[in-house]
Amino acid sequence: MDLEEQYDKIFRYCYFKIYDKQMAQDITQETFLRFYSRGLKLDSGGNLPYLYTIARNLCVDEFRKKPAACLDDIGEEAACDTSGEWIDRLALRSAMSRLPPEERELLFLRYVNEISVAPICRITGISRFAVYRRLSKAVKHLKDELRKEGFSE
Repeated sequence: MDLEEQYDKIFRYCYFKIYDKQMAQDITQETFLRFYSRGLKLDSGGNLPYLYTIARNLCVDEFRKKPAACLDDIGEEAACDTSGEWIDRLALRSAMSRLPPEERELLFLRYVNEISVAPICRITGISRFAVYRRLSKAVKHLKDELRKEGFSE
């Protein structure tokens, strides 16, 4: 497994959870420090769920300290983006924000960070069947929300 790629994925996961870039960077760094302090290695994926569990717990701890603020702005990159792609990203972010947190997390793990179902089961503590069922439901909800925004399949 590529360390840099996993670091980026953990950072995105943390940012998705707390919406604070600096704090997400700090939590990502702390995640890897704790992971490696236990003598673990990023092998073919066996320890990947543990890495996400550390990140998840650190995000929860941070959230308990100070509730995360919602992202109301469209981001700095939007000002430079002339393609209009940022409109799609904003619509997707808006639609995702209306989903329950559990559905957002499953969609993020599976489709953004491209984690297979077995590690998601270990990360979330739910069965393979439940992951498939909940992912299917989350995709349906997301499609419904995007249709409300005027996007079609």
